[in-house]
Amino acid sequence: MGRLSDRLSAYRSLGSSRPTIELFVRHCNPTKSAAQRQRFDAFSKERCFENLVGTLDREQVNVTLMLDTYQPATEPHFITLQEVFPVVELFEGSEAGSFLRLLDHLEERQFPDETILYFLDDDYLHRPGWIDVLLEGFSLPGVDYVTLYDRRDHYLHPAEPSSRLFHTKSCHWRTTPSTAGSYAVRAGTLRRHLDLHRQFSLERTHTDHSAKFTELAREGALLVSSIPGWSTHAEPEYASPCIDWSALLQELAR
Repeated sequence: MGRLSDRLSAYRSLGSSRPTIELFVRHCNPTKSAAQRQRFDAFSKERCFENLVGTLDREQVNVTLMLDTYQPATEPHFITLQEVFPVVELFEGSEAGSFLRLLDHLEERQFPDETILYFLDDDYLHRPGWIDVLLEGFSLPGVDYVTLYDRRDHYLHPAEPSSRLFHTKSCHWRTTPSTAGSYAVRAGTLRRHLDLHRQFSLERTHTDHSAKFTELAREGALLVSSIPGWSTHAEPEYASPCIDWSALLQELAR
């Protein structure tokens, strides 16, 4: 926890105000299936967390960590060793189950409609400046959902529908048919779509993100992703293109 502790201490020392973004990061104890995934060199979930903490701005982002403890662990999860961010423990054992509990948690907290809720899995990396870019995404007219993950596989399928392009101060944006489990939405929009979000996670081990966003699009919801990506899932095969994410991890490892 050496350098991570330094980053957490630096974050704690910053002033705070009412944040614009409520960030929810879902963690779990190590599983065999996760260990079999292809990863970047120097990857670890602790480094992903260190990267996240190092890019945060306390004036704009409030963080809640969700930890699924269903899988037994031989040692404490690293997020339980810090005291900067609150940790909400779950006992689900599946991605879909933990997302359903997150939705329950959000219903209880009743955020104002304009609050941006950012859902994030524990194996993502971010480029510095992602907060401003995320806010820019919500400045686009008609946008309901924003992701900073520019999915590589969406460029490989000829059946992909054509995209509309936009631009903001920092980058271009494209409409995209779906994304994975890391995206942002305003609290009021989530409340309108809450039943639909639950529908594609109920009685499943993994949320059917593709079907969910297809149905959301039928309801008129617009999802955009930044080009290039300001975040990525830490699997080389699916990483956001044009960015050397491996180099970012190597820097964290030094």
